[in-house]
Amino acid sequence: MNDDRRRILEMIAKGTISVAEGEELLDALKAAPPAVSGDTKPEKAWSTAQPRYLRVEVTEAGRDKPTVNVRVPLQLVRAGVKLTSLIPKEAQQQVSAALGDKGIELDWANLSPQAVEELIESLAELTVDIDDESGDRVRVFCE
Repeated sequence: MNDDRRRILEMIAKGTISVAEGEELLDALKAAPPAVSGDTKPEKAWSTAQPRYLRVEVTEAGRDKPTVNVRVPLQLVRAGVKLTSLIPKEAQQQVSAALGDKGIELDWANLSPQAVEELIESLAELTVDIDDESGDRVRVFCE
């Protein structure tokens, strides 16, 4: 058993990560290309795998574990794009106008499965960390 796999199993046993998280890490470890030098870190190898979830974690000040932990399957985003074809044109225009008022430009005509795949690929590198003065922390990332 290699060191990375053993560390993941130890984290599961200690409760540091959930079984589902451990399973994902083990899957990513299998999918990762083997390291060619001692300088390659496992985290870099794992980042080459296509993300499967958009994750939002909120940790309140003074706590070690997140109080909010939401994982949204990116497959849901893909399915949502397919469903946009069912939205009437009037409703699409109203939603676009409302989003435009908030500074978000959305062109329903160009919302294609290919565009969504490009978006998901770019999300793989996304990490947003927000710390406020109270000590609360919000993290948004893909895994």
